[in-house]
Amino acid sequence: RIGTSLGCVGARICSRIFMLMENTARPTACIVGAGLGGLATSVRLAAQGFRVTVFESGPSAGGKATWFEQAGYTFDAGPSLFTLPELVDDLFAVAGEDPAAFEYAEESIACRYFWNDGLHFEAPAEPKQFAQAASEIFGEDAGRVLKYLDEAAHAYQHFGKVFLENPLNEFSTWTNLMTLKLAKEIFRVDLLGTMDSHNRRAFNNPKLVQLFNRFATYNGSDPYRAPGLLTMIPHLEHGVGSFFPKGGIRAIPRVLQQLAEKMGVEFHFNKTVEQIEVAERAAKGVLVDGVSHSFDLIVSNMDVVPTYRRLLPNQPAPEKTLSQERSSSALIFYWGIAKEFSKLGLHNIFFADDYRAEFDGLFSSKAPSPDPTVYIHISSKCEATDAPYGKENWFVMINAPHDANVNWDDYKARAREAILKKLSERLGDDVESLIETEATLSPPEIEAKTHSYRGALYGAASNNKFAAFLRHPNRTSRIDRLLFVGGSVHPGGGIPLVLLSAKIAADAAKKYFITK
Repeated sequence: RIGTSLGCVGARICSRIFMLMENTARPTACIVGAGLGGLATSVRLAAQGFRVTVFESGPSAGGKATWFEQAGYTFDAGPSLFTLPELVDDLFAVAGEDPAAFEYAEESIACRYFWNDGLHFEAPAEPKQFAQAASEIFGEDAGRVLKYLDEAAHAYQHFGKVFLENPLNEFSTWTNLMTLKLAKEIFRVDLLGTMDSHNRRAFNNPKLVQLFNRFATYNGSDPYRAPGLLTMIPHLEHGVGSFFPKGGIRAIPRVLQQLAEKMGVEFHFNKTVEQIEVAERAAKGVLVDGVSHSFDLIVSNMDVVPTYRRLLPNQPAPEKTLSQERSSSALIFYWGIAKEFSKLGLHNIFFADDYRAEFDGLFSSKAPSPDPTVYIHISSKCEATDAPYGKENWFVMINAPHDANVNWDDYKARAREAILKKLSERLGDDVESLIETEATLSPPEIEAKTHSYRGALYGAASNNKFAAFLRHPNRTSRIDRLLFVGGSVHPGGGIPLVLLSAKIAADAAKKYFITK
């Protein structure tokens, strides 16, 4: 972080100059929603000289990255995995502030994996250590495993960085030198196959195939249909690293809001934007509580589907884009557990025996699996005050279908029973008897709280090879001075990609104002 901290000086000077400019000389921007995408965009636009106003329909910032306390336990309610922390550091840098104000630690164990036959694998985050450990547990050649991770890193560095960090609907993205150089790299990535077929070619042990197939869930997709190019995703965990922010995931929206407010961004909570006002094919303002507010630039951090359906009801919508298959969602149980489990860590996954059947249930039958894959996040392993002494706060999640003709009361009851049976058998304890407090979050509740269409966590699913190119762009030619950020638009969902969407959108804003 030393270079980043030194680089803050120039940015700080520029930021202060903008803050001293007359308000009438500065363009104004309105951001609809204070999720991580909206927060990051507010920081970037303020650094560019905009007067930024954020309207958030809820009582606090964070979007899906919320938290709550219950019976002495503290739970991060939404995202639980944190990678690419430099994207948060960069927001401090563009604001001219010291990124050391945001503290985080790297995890040496990326995840602990459990199978029904009793196999247990503690996966090191470092690639060489992972390859050696995987060789010992799964009987695969360590060199073969390391080659897989090297190829994932190569794909991410060459394809991921280009296509995740740039707008795919801009001519300049396809004509710049870096993109043109990718032509000779095409043969090294799996553009036609699926994640599962790619992983089955790479490994002999079906458990290791399953382990790498699970990375499809990072964007709510099905590994048996998602494109092989997504095998770059493991690089984020085993190349870049898995991190834990001091104070938990909830620290991210907190520090970003503080940073934005320090730059003069105004936040209005419990204020619902009713409409984005458009005239002459350009966004002109927003309607809030029946009152019209004019702005030079509008940024929607709301899911792209309700943005068009609710906020732009009189504008032509990109129906093909909006009708894409939705990603999976999640069913989460928050349990205060009256015991500490030494074999569990920050991230834990208990695999199903029949992984393919589980994904068929997610995207086809929409029925809960009698043997679900269960993810447990325990922040009290790193943040001791999140649970009473000698106890743990369990964030217990299974992948669930988005909300479409599902009886959720029945689904939750059947899923809870299956989860408790599985965990009790694997851990050798009656888990239900250890639950001191409980809360749940289902797809309908996710939609109600975050306006995520049908409760899908990542917008559209990536279940075909063209999915990345079909996501809604951050800037559309349909309406000028209107930008889109968040997990439902390019480049996708999850903390890192949402932060990248903010960078792309803020760069697009320069096309309207800074260069004129």
